[in-house]
Amino acid sequence: MSGFSRSMATGLLLSTLALAACSSDDDPAAPVILPPLGVTTAPTSVSSIRVTFNSVAGDNSYEIERAEGAAGSFAPATTVAAPATAGTVTYDDTNLKVSTLYRYRITAVRGTSRSQPSSEASATTFAFGGNQTIDVTTDITTNTTWKAENTYVLKGFIHVANGATLTIEPGTTVKGDFNTLGASLFILRGAKINAVGRADAPIVFTSSRAAGQRQPGDWGGLVIVGNATINRSGVEIEIEGTNTASGTTSGTNYKVVYSGGTTDTDNSGEMRYVRVEFAGFAPSINNELNSFTFAAVGSGTKLSFLQSLAGLDDAFEFFGGTVDATNLVSYESGDDHFDMSEGYRGRLQHIIALQTTQLAPRTSAGSASTDPQGIENDGCNGAGCTNGFNTAPFTIPVVANFTLVGTGDIASSASAGGVGMMLRRGTGGYYVNGVVSRWARAAFSVRDGDTYVRAGSTAIPNLATADFALRNILLTENAAAFQTGGSATQNTFDVTGNALEAATGATSALFTALPASGATPTTATLDWTPPSASPAATGGLTTFAGKLATAAGTVVTGTAYRGAANPAGTKWWQGWTTYARN
Repeated sequence: MSGFSRSMATGLLLSTLALAACSSDDDPAAPVILPPLGVTTAPTSVSSIRVTFNSVAGDNSYEIERAEGAAGSFAPATTVAAPATAGTVTYDDTNLKVSTLYRYRITAVRGTSRSQPSSEASATTFAFGGNQTIDVTTDITTNTTWKAENTYVLKGFIHVANGATLTIEPGTTVKGDFNTLGASLFILRGAKINAVGRADAPIVFTSSRAAGQRQPGDWGGLVIVGNATINRSGVEIEIEGTNTASGTTSGTNYKVVYSGGTTDTDNSGEMRYVRVEFAGFAPSINNELNSFTFAAVGSGTKLSFLQSLAGLDDAFEFFGGTVDATNLVSYESGDDHFDMSEGYRGRLQHIIALQTTQLAPRTSAGSASTDPQGIENDGCNGAGCTNGFNTAPFTIPVVANFTLVGTGDIASSASAGGVGMMLRRGTGGYYVNGVVSRWARAAFSVRDGDTYVRAGSTAIPNLATADFALRNILLTENAAAFQTGGSATQNTFDVTGNALEAATGATSALFTALPASGATPTTATLDWTPPSASPAATGGLTTFAGKLATAAGTVVTGTAYRGAANPAGTKWWQGWTTYARN
């Protein structure tokens, strides 16, 4: 009886296995195929999971199915060929959602027969910065990738050097260490940065302090040094004179010279969807770093969708060079929002500056600026300018579709600030299709004869010959169109002849959403789109001519609207920019 029981049990087991692994057409003569064993899963990034399992001799392939979430339905992910000999099979599943649970099961295939699915295995992709924190203490001299699942902390003056490329994945957070004074990132001449984020996964450089405790000047900033030409000799990055290290000691504040470039088409890499927050620490008095510093950067470099938030010094500083940029945002700058000098000849289009207050910097980080402006442009000034303000190449940018909104308050404009556009010291440039609002001293300050001569020393510059012009700009709630008086030589342009329109009504009415003067904005209350009835929705210069057309090339085009946002276009700043004061 016992033998009969063992025989019956064996038969039942074989029948069960056969039923569990029968062919898809229920052919009783089909071979028994067991589902794969040893199925395991593990996250490898914010968007990938590695699936491994054991293969069996005789299998032809394996169908891998994936389900999203704890209750999602399975669907085919891929089919992989079986190895020639039994062993471990590895499959990397990519392009997944961040911080998301996925379940997997495997089916073995032999000819026309298939096993039942394996047991399930699950894993969750990493969250942004959710894997580990990595301290960066030394210079980067070989090609390096910073991964989105990690958080990187700058602990020193970190230089990308020796022709290396630093690649930063979308969604990566980089923190400047609050306790390492001046922690910053330099991309030196010949090196590159490829920091290409997405609107839903921007790359963020910020303070190591927690939200609510952050202040301007918590850390240094982001500096790119290229090989384009400038008009000044023998100059270093703005921390000139504070360099304490001899030679090029890794991770220290050694001298970084940016003059002497020779190649205007130089390529320092690409940055897209990148934020720099609470930067601008000063290694010494009046030597603050900027949020973004572009020193002699060439036109081969690509810059788009960049935001500076609550920096202590300038938000975007261009020292010479020829790099173009689009879709730039600056909220609450400690000094100028956009600063161009030393022969900068690039082209900027669709840029936003908002100033509502003067934020207090961290203790001992540096001093607040005495002259914060919306745009501050200079020619050549100081040592190394062989012909003073008239040293070539001249600063002649094209700046189009800009929205510059100030505090509207003298008390928060420092002793000499509160000007929408400060144009001086021999600068030129073409400034077109803009909105300049709420500047407590004036919309424009056109200083000194060396600047005015770029416009042909006339109130209505001739675009066929002039190197300087203000055209088709909407003005609201400014103390005056042009600054006059004072110790500096001031100049004015003809308002009507240059289509400089002084509109009535509140600045907030120009846009879909903008808090009233004196109110604190939020990310959600800033919508720069002009409604159809807004004067900013029309009045633009649609066709460029003369030297303006030549300088703009195919990079900057005319528009029917004024300001940074197309009334019929996308809200290009949404989803990746933010507003915060601490």
